[in-house]
Amino acid sequence: MANKSDVIRNGFRLTGPLAKRGYDWWWHNMTAINKETGEEKPFFIEFFVCNPALAKDKPNIVWNRPEAQKAGERPSYVMVKVGFWGEKEKGQIHNFYAWKDAEIAKEGPIDIKVNGCHCSEKHISGKVKVTPEEAAEHPEWMSDAGEMSWDLTVDKNITYNVGYGASKFFRKINSFEMFWHAEGIRTFYKGTITLNGVEYSVEPETCYGYADKNWGGDFTEPWVWLSSSNLTSRISGKKLLNSVFEIGGGKPKVFGVALDRKLLGCCWYEGEDFEFNFSKFWTLSTTKFDCYETDDEIVWHVEQSTVKGKMITDIRCYKKDMIYINYECPDGLKRYNHLNNGGNGTGVIKLYRRKGLRKYDLIDEMDTRNVGCEYGVYDF
Repeated sequence: MANKSDVIRNGFRLTGPLAKRGYDWWWHNMTAINKETGEEKPFFIEFFVCNPALAKDKPNIVWNRPEAQKAGERPSYVMVKVGFWGEKEKGQIHNFYAWKDAEIAKEGPIDIKVNGCHCSEKHISGKVKVTPEEAAEHPEWMSDAGEMSWDLTVDKNITYNVGYGASKFFRKINSFEMFWHAEGIRTFYKGTITLNGVEYSVEPETCYGYADKNWGGDFTEPWVWLSSSNLTSRISGKKLLNSVFEIGGGKPKVFGVALDRKLLGCCWYEGEDFEFNFSKFWTLSTTKFDCYETDDEIVWHVEQSTVKGKMITDIRCYKKDMIYINYECPDGLKRYNHLNNGGNGTGVIKLYRRKGLRKYDLIDEMDTRNVGCEYGVYDF
C-alpha cells in the first residue's frame, strides 16, 4: 500500500557520508487566491539544506567560483527558497543562512527554524526578501528580486510512500543517489501568502496542495515530476474529491549504476491505490515516457502498468507560466540551468484495470488542472 504515512522518513537525513556531500529538502506547493481580484496563483515554499559537516560561519556557495571548486570546496548552507508561477508574475527568491543560525531537529519529524522561518509537519511560516540591487550584486544566489511572506497550517492527507527502496536499511547504506518521500501528495493548506505587497488566501478546498522531500548525494537526470489532486471525471462529469496522481524520477542510480529511464508513480482513485513502482519487482511494473519542448510548451507523455492496472498520463504546461528552477549540486556544480518547473500544468489521465494478459477495462478518464510539473536534463 503506497498511502502509508511515515513522518520519521520525512525527517532530517544528512548523516554519515551525506553530511559532507548531500542535500535534503522539504518542498510545499499550493494554489492561492488573490484577495482583491479572485485570480488563482500557484506558489511553492522550500527548505533546502546541504553539507552540514562542512559548515562555516557564513553560508558557502561554490557553483560560480571555479577557484573554490578547484580547491575541492563544497557548498554548505541552509536555504529558504520560495517561488511563484504565472504569465503575469513568476520567479524564485532565495535567502541563505549559515548552519549555526538554524535549529534543525536531527531526530523524529522535521522541525526547522531559521531567521524567523519555520517548517514542521503541521505548520510553515516565514519571510524572504531580495532587493533588485542584491539580486544584481549576487548572481551566486541564483535569485530573482522580490519579497514574500507566508503563514500556513499543513494537513497532509494522502501519502505516496515508495516502500522499502527508501527504508531505514537502504537509507543507511545510501543505496540510491537520490531518495524521495511524498508525505502529502494531497495536502490541505490554510492561511495567507503575501507576495510583493499583494495578499493571497489559501484554503483547503481550493489549494490543491502538495508536500514531499528529496535527499541524497546528487540530483536525478533527466528530472521528471508531475502531480495534482484537481481531477474531474470525464465519464461522470463530477469532481473527484478523494483522488490524486503522482509521478516522479528519471534515471535513478543504485550504488552508482544508472537504471535506464525509471519513474515511480501512483494514482489514489477515490480510495483505491494504484501504484507503479519499479522497485516492487513482483508487481511487474513497466514505464514508458517521453518529455519534450515545443515552441510554447513542455509536454509529458507517460505510460505505466502493473499486474493490477495501467495509467496513461498526458500533461502540458505553457513555458510562459514556468521558471527555470535553480539548485546548486552538493559537489559545488550547477548542472541544471534549464530545469523547467511549473504549477499550472493541465492534461488528461486514463486509468485502467487489468482484465487479462493484454486486456484492460477503463476505470476513468480524468481532466486535471493545477499540475505541479518539472522536466529537465543536465546542461553538462
